[in-house]
Amino acid sequence: MADSASLRVQLCTEQFGSRAPRGCRAAADGSLQWDGARRWGWLSGAPTAKPGQDAGAGGGPWAALPALSGLRAVLLPQGFPDSVSPDYLPYQLWDSVQAFASSLSGSLATQAVLQGLGVGDAKASVSAATSTWLLKDSTGMLGRIIFAWWKGSKLDCNAKQWRLFADVLNDIAMFLEIMAPMYPIFFTMTVSISNLAKCIVGVAGGATRAALTMHQARRNNMADVSAKDSSQETVVNLAGLLVSLLMLPLVSGCPSLSFGCFILLTALHIYANYRAVRALVLETLNESRLQLVLKHFLQRGEVLEPASANRMEPLWTGFWPSLSLSLGVPLHQLVSSVSELKQLVEGHQEPYLLCWNQSQNQVQVALSQVAGPEAVLRAATHGLVLGALQEDGPLPKELAELREQAQAGPKKESWILVRETHQVLDTLFPKFLKGLQAAGWNTEKHHLEVDEWRATWPLSPEKKIS
Repeated sequence: MADSASLRVQLCTEQFGSRAPRGCRAAADGSLQWDGARRWGWLSGAPTAKPGQDAGAGGGPWAALPALSGLRAVLLPQGFPDSVSPDYLPYQLWDSVQAFASSLSGSLATQAVLQGLGVGDAKASVSAATSTWLLKDSTGMLGRIIFAWWKGSKLDCNAKQWRLFADVLNDIAMFLEIMAPMYPIFFTMTVSISNLAKCIVGVAGGATRAALTMHQARRNNMADVSAKDSSQETVVNLAGLLVSLLMLPLVSGCPSLSFGCFILLTALHIYANYRAVRALVLETLNESRLQLVLKHFLQRGEVLEPASANRMEPLWTGFWPSLSLSLGVPLHQLVSSVSELKQLVEGHQEPYLLCWNQSQNQVQVALSQVAGPEAVLRAATHGLVLGALQEDGPLPKELAELREQAQAGPKKESWILVRETHQVLDTLFPKFLKGLQAAGWNTEKHHLEVDEWRATWPLSPEKKIS
């Protein structure tokens, strides 16, 4: 039997995820008595309170409402919110809104396609409808393969832009399906183009969704995050199906009303997608985010945090940067003579060689076999610094002098400017890299577009200072 003093002493505590911890004391009969046991509930994995025990405090709002606690376990990853990125909830909420709008738009488009195929028309030919369907599917399959080959390696680098592109293209595809029955002569061609667009959407949307899942999973729980995302999408699609069953009989006899509903749903779909993508805060650097952060650093000496840079990242124009930066190009594209090779190697010992075409504002970088993520990041930074020499705006003193030399009178040889910017970066880049890490950027990996070419070359014996 426990004495009265030991009954008041807390023996141990336990905590489920980010919920408030609860303590344990010795009961009069020698057993352990947990605080707040009744409010933790079975979904938390904690034992329930014995009859007559005080429930106490703790457990949070989810535990206070068993229905919400159950919904959380079914639809959210285990350990939420600590097991996912901070932007998980706002992104998923807006993603659910866009999925619901897309489900309703899709039902209108499906109805139009079935009408075009002759469903409900006694004069329609089954063989003609079958041929149209097979042609539509085969076109989409070929398009899926070609798009994956053409752009598959680039989807990771601009996941947000491609995600938004996929959803806008999906709206265009559904618009074509709705318009197809109005022009029977071009029906087969129209639905084939629509299905081609939808297959491209499947590749781009699925690949970028996988990239975003990797970002959201913070406890090596990518499978759980992906599975719960699928559950959320299923619930939303089920709700969309039920609403569609009520909506379609109301609009089926009035094409103008059906088209008006489609326009409103499409506007909601695009807006929700924009808000979802804008809610993402990626901590890895692609070319757009690196350019924003570097420009701010060169002008103000400060490194933007990931949240600020992601808010400023262009979503509609991110595919066309002003500077053409190519990383991992073959060495034979950079040099064609021994003298050109010596010019690029001289004055530095970095594991990359950089060639700058001032007239075309194009930077090509050949990477060494030993170039790691930090070297690739420095090479990209170097290229963007060269691009900054052709733009207006404040720059550090050393770069401002180089810009004056590059813009005054006959242009200075590009390879000389490249060598001199190497020397500036020897001082500038370590500060920039330290600032990136302090601001919360992940510099151990990146989302810069890098080709597979690697090269070796004789290193410069020492750095030559001109």
